Amino acid sequence: MEIRRRTLLRAGAFAAVPGLGHHQRRRKPTVFVAGDSTAATYATADHPRAGWGQALPVFLHDDVRVVNEALSGASSKSFYDLGRLDRILTAIKPGDTLLVSFGHNDEKITDPARGTDPWTTFQDHLRLYLDGARAARATPILVTPVERRRFTSAGTPYLSHGEYPAAMIALAAETGTPLIDLTRLSFELWSALGPETTKDYLLWLEAGESVNYPDGVQDNTHFQAHGAIEVARLVVATGREIPGRNRRALHRTDIPDTVLTWPPTRPAESIEGV
Repeated sequence: MEIRRRTLLRAGAFAAVPGLGHHQRRRKPTVFVAGDSTAATYATADHPRAGWGQALPVFLHDDVRVVNEALSGASSKSFYDLGRLDRILTAIKPGDTLLVSFGHNDEKITDPARGTDPWTTFQDHLRLYLDGARAARATPILVTPVERRRFTSAGTPYLSHGEYPAAMIALAAETGTPLIDLTRLSFELWSALGPETTKDYLLWLEAGESVNYPDGVQDNTHFQAHGAIEVARLVVATGREIPGRNRRALHRTDIPDTVLTWPPTRPAESIEGV
């Protein structure tokens, strides 16, 4: 696959050179996030909408940096085609971590720019992220797509991602890649909370409740702050390879939504050329 060769060549070009000075070797380890809108960082105009990548620092010590490149609307294919993986590979260093979470938009198979097949092109594109990170001597971690809020009229939860999580799990096993099964973890959380309480986690707001959503919103895919924090908790609690995990924060049940910050613009959408 030509794109795989291209990615490896780029990653090799950006690999760290031996003999770096003491100060450079002491740089903060960085967690990069490659993903879609469920992980993205949102702006003040989007508040209280938030992504789980935006909430990752809540559960990490201050000596770990998070670079959230997750992009709204991205699939494993479009993220690569837009050059977003290349951006990460120019910056990633030995000892860093790359969280890779796609699936929501890969499922849009009628869209040639984004759609992938779970057992062929989805896995092929995910390999580019794994191979690129490893070529840079960083640690890739696959994260299955977070589950949507889906309940039948009787209040029974059901899965919505088809075979994409299973394809990612199989690829992780085949390549020896650490995996966070966020599909299962989030489904278990939504199931335990039930159809009404999950509205406090997903972006459900009444008319007039937020100036940013004056007519209200009923969004079963994206999170408000509380949901983003709790999904980030699932990611960090399960991702034992993630550096700087803050166990005290992971055990806190009283983390307020106000710990999150919203920048003036969506950072992943404010990059020149995107």
